[in-house]
Amino acid sequence: MTRSPTSPISFRRVTSSLGRIQVKTYSVTFTLCLLLALAAAYAQTPAPDAALSANPAYKKNCAKCHGKTAEGRHFGGPSLVTGKVAEATADDLRNIISNGKGRMPKYAGKLTPEEIDLIVQQIKAAK
Repeated sequence: MTRSPTSPISFRRVTSSLGRIQVKTYSVTFTLCLLLALAAAYAQTPAPDAALSANPAYKKNCAKCHGKTAEGRHFGGPSLVTGKVAEATADDLRNIISNGKGRMPKYAGKLTPEEIDLIVQQIKAAK
């Protein structure tokens, strides 16, 4: 009898390969579960400016320059949730909205004081 040119597969090699496959499967499964959990958590968290972008006065008067989500627009108004605007005091924001500043027009005649106050509160809350 002649022997085959290949040696028999050892039990140790088979179990070692199975162990590696099990570890890889576990790693992939764990990573997918983690990604799904993060996606679910992110989807349930409302945007910080959700109240501001839902405000009808904001939608009508502010969104065209500052964007629908108040994050600013390229060649438009700055972000209302980051930067200098977010750091401004409520009185400064009220004054800018009422009287305008730079390229921003005044809204004292277009918005009621209550609408301006609500927008200011929502900007401050969106920080």
